[in-house]
Amino acid sequence: MADHNYFANLIWQIADLLRGPYRPPQYERVMLPMTVLRRFECVLAPTKADVLAEYARRKGGNVKGEALDQRLNRAAGQRFHNRSSLNFRKLKGDPDNIDEHLVSYINGFSQNVRDIFDFFEFENEIERMRDANILYLVVSSFADVDLHPETVPNDQMGLIFENLIRRFNELANETAGDHFTPREVIRLMVSILFIEDDQLLATPGAVRKLLDPACGTGGMLAEAQNYLREHNSSAKLFVYGQDYNKRAFATAASDMLMKHVDHNGSGDNIRFGDSLTDDQFTGETFDYLLTNPPFGVDWKKQRREIMQEADQASFDGRFGAGLPRVNDGSLLFLQHMWEKREPVRPKEHKHGSRLAIVFSGSPLFTGGAGSGESEIRRWFIEHDWLEAIIALPEQMFYNTGIGTYVWIITNRKEERRKGKIQLLDVRDMWTAGGSEENKRSLGDKRRHLSRKQIDETVVIYGRFEENDRSKVFDNEDFGYTRVAIERPLRLCYRMNIENKARFLDVCPHLLDDVQAVDKELGREPMLDWNAVWSQVEDLLRSRQAHWKAMEKSLFRHVFTQKDPGGEPVIRGGGRDREPDTSLRDFENVPLKDDIDTYFEREVRPHVPDAWMDRSKDKVGYEINFNRYFYKYTPPRPLEEIDAELKQAEDEILRLLREVTQ
Repeated sequence: MADHNYFANLIWQIADLLRGPYRPPQYERVMLPMTVLRRFECVLAPTKADVLAEYARRKGGNVKGEALDQRLNRAAGQRFHNRSSLNFRKLKGDPDNIDEHLVSYINGFSQNVRDIFDFFEFENEIERMRDANILYLVVSSFADVDLHPETVPNDQMGLIFENLIRRFNELANETAGDHFTPREVIRLMVSILFIEDDQLLATPGAVRKLLDPACGTGGMLAEAQNYLREHNSSAKLFVYGQDYNKRAFATAASDMLMKHVDHNGSGDNIRFGDSLTDDQFTGETFDYLLTNPPFGVDWKKQRREIMQEADQASFDGRFGAGLPRVNDGSLLFLQHMWEKREPVRPKEHKHGSRLAIVFSGSPLFTGGAGSGESEIRRWFIEHDWLEAIIALPEQMFYNTGIGTYVWIITNRKEERRKGKIQLLDVRDMWTAGGSEENKRSLGDKRRHLSRKQIDETVVIYGRFEENDRSKVFDNEDFGYTRVAIERPLRLCYRMNIENKARFLDVCPHLLDDVQAVDKELGREPMLDWNAVWSQVEDLLRSRQAHWKAMEKSLFRHVFTQKDPGGEPVIRGGGRDREPDTSLRDFENVPLKDDIDTYFEREVRPHVPDAWMDRSKDKVGYEINFNRYFYKYTPPRPLEEIDAELKQAEDEILRLLREVTQ
């Protein structure tokens, strides 16, 4: 049986017919809806006669609209149907009117399919191909492509869609990774998502719900269904998704219609809209949440609505924990998903939720204590929801070679995992090539995880033990207190002509007082500002001069400069030393450490005159993978390096001699 690459290449060859009227980045406007249309026809072919017969009986009767659609769907044995007598073969019979017949054929589908083609905006492309005299050629070519489920199983069809979208986006220099995730990454995420739930899923009558709020072409939803069919065929999992890209949404919606997925009967399990500002699942909860949000995409366009919700709703809304910087909205997706978690109330048959999400490295550590990112991490860790993070190999995704991480979040940790976080490092566990079926690189994807490597990772995860790839930490290990370290301000006073002129330019009415100060204190540098100011105040009192606070501040600013040899400046005649803000530093003290002890051990020996300003304390959280999995590699001996250099020099000389000869 031909694999998905064969059919993707076959369809790709048809795209050459568009060259000229369409630029290569525009091919997807035609090829995706035509592929979907041909797949629909092949799926419906076995029952087409039954649908036409049922439609002939019902036509003109009292059964109309949605009720008629449901009856014809039953006749088709699918969640959709086509009541038109046309098909691809018949469309070829009237080349002069093929555009009208193609539109009529599409309008013969049930309403849910017609809605999908509205998102494809395909009628515009039909007119464009007709005007360019290529419509007949395209339809004729697709008529020869057999996409019947017996020839192309559902999982292979999903891969065909993904293959085509990746190619189209490479032509457009866009991010194909916004639309789908490598299947082996999804398999790993799904395996860990369900790792402890065999008994829960095997419960008679159990029905579970899963949401992907950035579902793209629906690959994650399909893989979750496949996993349960393979491992727990009696379980029912209703899958739901949302996406804001029209063509990706239309492709996912059509793919879900064609697959025998569990659903709630409403037929709207894939919904269109921006999850962050147009949540299509408001008020709903889910047992499982799974997604790969776009990496590093800003949320400037959604900023007003998101900030308004965060300010007004706080923790009653989705973004109460905090807002990340505007150039990366990944952590917004995490909060959006977690707001839809199921509570843990076993007596009410509510068993909590598990979540898996793919991130770049940025959400692990971006933002210092008190920042939006840190506060979001703090919220998840202090509530004991973060179960594990898995570091994946680089060059695993189609649109980026950067390192990626899978976060596992749950509000129903096993007893042994409570208060703990597991870090797994499988960055060096990979196999060359785009996939097990295709050893060639696919875009930026040059590596993949084999099934054996996925199984090995899942086993390591499940054992929850310390080894070279797995580390287990207490929640508090990732937290720290950011403490301000102050050093005293030290000033040197000196009166001179230039500074006196600067001061009097602003306060000319204080000329007599300044002259008196100049005469009393002289022009020599003085390193004790407290003593200097005490003398100045005594002098001003004797002269019955009353300076304003601004004038006193200006006097110090003009006639002093910082000097490390000066005496510490004391605040307002009290005992507290005034800090030098330019010397202020911060120490990140681990939460497990006593701050006073840490200060005396780590700071005092190096900075004897320092003190802590605890009023500025902030708690932060970050997860630095390299810190926990760093392996020291000693440098090679100098003799070995010298020998290699000598060998290279000899080779260069040999080549030079050959050239000169």
